[in-house]
Amino acid sequence: MQIYFKGLGSVIPEMIVSNDSFKSNTFFNEEGLPIADPTEAITKNLEKITGIVERRYITEEQQMLDIALIAAQRAIEDAQIDPETLDGIILAHNFGNVCHGTTQVDMVPSVASRVKHHLRIKNPNCIAYDVIFGCPGWIQAVILARQHIIVEHTNRYLVIGAETLSRVCDPHDRDSMIYADGAGAVILEANKSDDRRGIITVMSQTHSYDEAYYLYLAQSNKKEFEPHNRYIKMHGRKIYEFALKHVPAAMKQCLEKSGYSIHEVKKIFIHQANEKMDEAILKSFYQLYDIPNPPQNVMPMNIQKLGNSSVATIPTLLDSAFKKNLPDHELATGDVILLASVGAGMNINAMVYVV
Repeated sequence: MQIYFKGLGSVIPEMIVSNDSFKSNTFFNEEGLPIADPTEAITKNLEKITGIVERRYITEEQQMLDIALIAAQRAIEDAQIDPETLDGIILAHNFGNVCHGTTQVDMVPSVASRVKHHLRIKNPNCIAYDVIFGCPGWIQAVILARQHIIVEHTNRYLVIGAETLSRVCDPHDRDSMIYADGAGAVILEANKSDDRRGIITVMSQTHSYDEAYYLYLAQSNKKEFEPHNRYIKMHGRKIYEFALKHVPAAMKQCLEKSGYSIHEVKKIFIHQANEKMDEAILKSFYQLYDIPNPPQNVMPMNIQKLGNSSVATIPTLLDSAFKKNLPDHELATGDVILLASVGAGMNINAMVYVV
């Protein structure tokens, strides 16, 4: 039995935050010392390394629940289903609801339960829970939903990835400029036809022996700034080296299990974390097959305009591709695509999917 994407939906927040928006910020390094470079030079360097020109934030009045719910509603509408027929709702995130002006995480009740509440679903057999798996959380939630459908002989799941990283950014840490907000959702359904369509193979890994704290929470780089709050931090160089070493191999493992060849892969969707890192991952992946350079236009990207919205990057990118809103990246029935993500944990996952 194959499980396929019956409907997709996403939310791109309306607030555009350009690199120029950080001109008034003062940045400090991890030791708490001011960075000597002018802010304009810092933002230019960020653009050069990550490709990010602007990112999207939710408004002060909004919370993660709001955009998760809208993405869910759009996926339900796209699939043309009755929400009461859902067997489950799984929501991937990392920080829950965080109100504007605070960094306090709110996960009780689970945000998935709140989505179910606002969808007004009465069916108690529709389970709802959250998944915390770093940036690969949405793919992992899809993997879990697929397992539920196969093992429990159920039929349909709603899987959401939503994040509001703008609420946990340190304004004095230049790394925080990569982060953004967004939400994407999919309706997964059992494919009852004989077509080999949908999820073909999946794989997941957790590397935590030495790598568990490559992403973590800590005080502001400016030590006297809100000392009781903690913000998202990362060891960027270690993450880059880790991703380059392990993600291409995981992608290859997943593809080889599928029975498809590298030459049959139409598009590769990689978590939008850093433009240069994703390009390096892609190049290394093809080199594992003795192909020196990837094909042109094989990897869709939206990080330049949307930034890194963690669990939301892949579902928002997929929604655009499936609905033909990405120039040069249209998908057709029968196309083989590969999804891959890496993030806090350190976690990796991948998926081969036939459109």
